[in-house]
Amino acid sequence: MESVNEFVCVVDDDSRVREALTSLLRAHGKSVRSFNSGHEFLEEAEWDTVACLILDMRMPAMSGLEVQEQVINHSHASIVFITGRNDVPSTVLAMKGGAVDFLMKPVSEDALLRAVDTAIAKTRAQRREAAEAAALRALYETLTPREQELLPLLVGGMLNKQAADVLGITEYTVQVHRGHIMKKMQAGSFAALVRQASRLGLETHQPARGG
Repeated sequence: MESVNEFVCVVDDDSRVREALTSLLRAHGKSVRSFNSGHEFLEEAEWDTVACLILDMRMPAMSGLEVQEQVINHSHASIVFITGRNDVPSTVLAMKGGAVDFLMKPVSEDALLRAVDTAIAKTRAQRREAAEAAALRALYETLTPREQELLPLLVGGMLNKQAADVLGITEYTVQVHRGHIMKKMQAGSFAALVRQASRLGLETHQPARGG
């Protein structure tokens, strides 16, 4: 099911292509916006609403690859390229840039619809992951500087006493901080806290091993 305010955007300098693709997509329940150039799309698009971008590879003034570069910097929107030429180097660059598919004109309706559905699913997944990462980072930012200092030591495997020695505090203080960290990070278990630290990219500190 399509989300509210979620659009498939068609960018092609050929009005006949734009109209044909727009009609096809709307007939299959998609909300569509069309643009006659990459510049127009970049100026007018509302990034949070773009679920899929159908992008012509060769357009005057600004190529599809140039538009793709801007999209990558501003949005999680997934791209389906369409082209009238079998350009292998451009195809390789587009796919390396994360494009979902690269379709030749005249585009097969079934192939396009499958690619669009794949792109929408990918966009939703990426936005969901980004939202989860932002929420996790927000939890981490509620920790005090001392708690942020202690967290990598604990998830790295240090015992409370070892972490206390490293930080120059008492073992009891470490225990108190540990409880606060678990609560603030909303971690249901220590294993969950370890996973959170990994997702945050924290550099853990392993305890020293005896010789």
